[in-house]
Amino acid sequence: MRGVSVVGVGMIPFGKYPAKSLADLGWPAVKAALGDAGIAPRKVQAAFCGTALGGMMAGQRILGRIGLTGIPIVNVENACSSGSTALRQGIMAIRSGEYDVVLVVGVEKLTKFGGGTLPLEEEDWEVSQGLVMPALYAMRAQRYMHDFGLTARQLAQIPVKNRANGALNPDAQMRTPVTVDQVLAARPVADPFTLLQCCPTGDGAAAIVLCATSRAAEIRADLVHVRASELTSGRYVGGYRDMTTPEITVRGAAEAYEQAGLGPQDIRVAEVHDAFSIAELLYYEAFGFCRRGEAGAFLESGATAIDGTIAVNPSGGLLAKGHPLGATGAAQVVEIVRQLRGEAGPRQVAGAKVGLSHATGGGISGFDHGACSIHIFAT
Repeated sequence: MRGVSVVGVGMIPFGKYPAKSLADLGWPAVKAALGDAGIAPRKVQAAFCGTALGGMMAGQRILGRIGLTGIPIVNVENACSSGSTALRQGIMAIRSGEYDVVLVVGVEKLTKFGGGTLPLEEEDWEVSQGLVMPALYAMRAQRYMHDFGLTARQLAQIPVKNRANGALNPDAQMRTPVTVDQVLAARPVADPFTLLQCCPTGDGAAAIVLCATSRAAEIRADLVHVRASELTSGRYVGGYRDMTTPEITVRGAAEAYEQAGLGPQDIRVAEVHDAFSIAELLYYEAFGFCRRGEAGAFLESGATAIDGTIAVNPSGGLLAKGHPLGATGAAQVVEIVRQLRGEAGPRQVAGAKVGLSHATGGGISGFDHGACSIHIFAT
C-alpha cells in the first residue's frame, strides 16, 4: 500500500455557537486546511466527513459553501470516533491508489440540544434504565479507586493539567486554569466527578488534507507521515466486565504499534480521549505508558506534562479543548500535526517527532466502547 502524508490542517476555536449552522462551522475549517496546504479546492479528489449527530448530507452541506462539489463525498457516523473514522477512510482510499489527494472533515453542533448529557439510543436497555455517560465513567472511577488506591486529589489533577494546557491553546473552549481545590469544590455530577472533571459540550470543526506520500513533496516540505491507522469495534460481553481497563483501547493500541513498527517508548506526544478525568488515567495504562494500577503516580511524577517524557493532551484534551463529538478525532490530529511541525507555540512539546491520536465512541450496553480509532504520525 502507498504511503500517506498530512499536507494541511485547520480548525475553528471550539465553543458554543448557537446562531451558526453546521455548515457555518465546517467551511472555515476546510478553508483553513486548504490554505495550510496551499492548494486550490479543485485539487481535492474526494472528501470524507465525520459527524455523530449532524444529520444527513453533512459533507455536502459544508463543501457546497466553498464550491467543492461534484466529487465523491462520504459521510461517516461512528459516535465520538466519527471524525477519526472518516480520517481512516481517507487514508485507506489513498493507500489503495484510488486517489492522490483527499479532504477529511470532522464537525458537530451540540448546542442545538440545549445542554445536558449527550442523547443516547433509548432502545438500548442500559440507556432505557437511565444510564448516561457521566454515570458510566463514574463507575469506572469508583472501581479503579477501590482496586488501586487512587485518591480524589490525584484524580482532580487531570483537569488541572489539561486546563493549564488549554489556557495555552487559542482553539480551546475552556482557557481558565484551575486548582485541585477548585476541581473538588465544583458542582457534583456523578460521584466522584465534579463538573470540572467532565468534558464540556459545544460546537466545532476541524479539517485535514491528506496526500499520497509520493506526491506530497510537491505540496510542502515539512511532511507528517501516517505510520498507523487503526479502527476496531468493542467486543460484546453479556455479563461482568472489568471496568478498570479499556479493552478496546488495549487491543487497538497493540495493533497500531504493530502496524507502525513502534512502541509506547517511541511516542513523544499523545492526544487521548479524556471525556472524563478517569479516562486519561486508564489510557496511560492502555497505551503502555505506565504499568497497570500506576497511573496516579505516573501523573503525579509529571511524566505526562508538556515538558514530561510523554506529553498527553497538550491541546487541553477534551476536558479543556472541548468535545464536539464528530470534530474531536480530527482536531486531535490537527494538534499532533502542529506539534510534529513545531508550530504549537507556548504548548510546544520539545523534540516531538512521533505522535499519537486516540478517539473512542461508546454508549451501548455490553461494550467497553463501540468504536476506537488510533493513529500514529511521524516526521
